[in-house]
Amino acid sequence: MTMLAWTLAEFAALYGAVYAVNVAGYFLVCGAIDHVNRRNPERRIQKNRRGDKRIREEIRHSLKSIAVTAASLSIGIFAVSKGWTLFQVWPLTWWTAVPLFVLCMVLFDAWFYFGHRLLHTKLFYKYHLLHHRSVAPTVWSSDSIGLVDTAICQGFYAVVPIILPFPPQILIAHRVFDHVNGTFGHAGFEYFASKTARYPWPLLCATYHDLHHSEFKYNFANYFSVWDRLLGTAHPTYDRMVEAMEVDPAPIRLAGPPAPDLGRPAPRAAGTPAE
Repeated sequence: MTMLAWTLAEFAALYGAVYAVNVAGYFLVCGAIDHVNRRNPERRIQKNRRGDKRIREEIRHSLKSIAVTAASLSIGIFAVSKGWTLFQVWPLTWWTAVPLFVLCMVLFDAWFYFGHRLLHTKLFYKYHLLHHRSVAPTVWSSDSIGLVDTAICQGFYAVVPIILPFPPQILIAHRVFDHVNGTFGHAGFEYFASKTARYPWPLLCATYHDLHHSEFKYNFANYFSVWDRLLGTAHPTYDRMVEAMEVDPAPIRLAGPPAPDLGRPAPRAAGTPAE
């Protein structure tokens, strides 16, 4: 077997494993959060709108987009492990793990924000439209994204490690965190409303991204509100909404039978994308 064929076989094996683990994680995390959602209907963010009819379609599209995310992550891990980077890989120690993970988060958030803004331009929105068909997002919609859309937002894993070579463990840990965070962000239910999720803190809760799906032109960031606040794209009522949710929140039920969700979808206004 030639060196090129061996290298391709190595990458194919890595890609297969990364894709399989991502798919398994998708069903595990989405299923777990959906279990909690069904027992806490009073925590639904959009009280009179449902996205349940799109779940099968969201799962189908997610399995495709995860293939692109897995390819991007595999390229980054493979390049770093082979030394195909501009600089030497940062050493991973007990002292560097947390700073490197935080740096990865900060850089990914900036990458995601500006890539997301690009996808909302007239030229690129056609690639992002699929994701916004989930006006009332569900746990299954986080990865329900077009392939070009995914390549732009998840291309971070393939590009940045070549320039700033994070250890593979940091890339993997970040991908796990991003998946869990993204699933909660699309869950349609709020569990993390607190003072740290609103100004002057830069952190977010699920309501932040839910507002992006329901109103389209606000809240483009992923982890922090810094870019949205600096560039004027933060939703004007987000902070007040979070503050209101902090007052006497209902206890979170993790077990027991699903609770009845008595809300009914509101009539859809003309010109509003279907859920």
